[in-house]
Amino acid sequence: MSTERFRAFSPKALAFLRAMKRNNDREWFRARKDQYETWLRAPMIALIERLAIDMRPFAPHLVADPKAAIYRVYRDTRFSEDKTPLKTNIAAIFPARGLPKHQGAGLYLEVSHGWVWVGGGMYAPDTAQLQAVREHIAVNHRRLRAIVESPGFKKAVGALSGEQLRRTPRGFATDHPAAEYLAYRQFLAGREFPSAFATSSTFYAGVLSVFKQVAPLTRFLNEPLLAAPVQPSSLRKTATST
Repeated sequence: MSTERFRAFSPKALAFLRAMKRNNDREWFRARKDQYETWLRAPMIALIERLAIDMRPFAPHLVADPKAAIYRVYRDTRFSEDKTPLKTNIAAIFPARGLPKHQGAGLYLEVSHGWVWVGGGMYAPDTAQLQAVREHIAVNHRRLRAIVESPGFKKAVGALSGEQLRRTPRGFATDHPAAEYLAYRQFLAGREFPSAFATSSTFYAGVLSVFKQVAPLTRFLNEPLLAAPVQPSSLRKTATST
């Protein structure tokens, strides 16, 4: 599939995901793996390859590589009560250049039988990373506001979301001008579309539009993590609670 011609997934991709939902079984999947490769994995590879080109002007700090981006279809059920073996979606991550794959902030795309989610941010920072980001926000809160309160950001994804504390975290003044953002434990921004969006002629343009608005947020969040290694021992004793 040519990356220049890629616009959307085939309706057969959604049909396959719906069938996978009904038949979440390894043997069922093995017998139809070639269909998965044709209707889901190959188009996702083409999508990522095209994004790797089109993201360069606005997200050179993120990696777009099909080999690293696409999540495996098999679920890790070792520590889950849900023992169904297959993920009923296809998803890809675009992580920060210079950080481990699941550290820092990145972009994310998921195509499911029930929805499409496009966006990104920082999902599960550890204590040291979260403290570094909060200190970065405390000093640079005007820059953060300029990103997440811009008309383009609001139109594309609405508002910043994610888990939050009920009060300002320890070590920061309760009347800090960025108190509302310092309380975040996650920094997420995205938009959910109907599953049919994946087959629409506007799919690629829509994904690119959301990524353009969320990429500056990922760059901002990654700045303190890339500036210097973040070690738990560097945390202030008064700011260890997240």
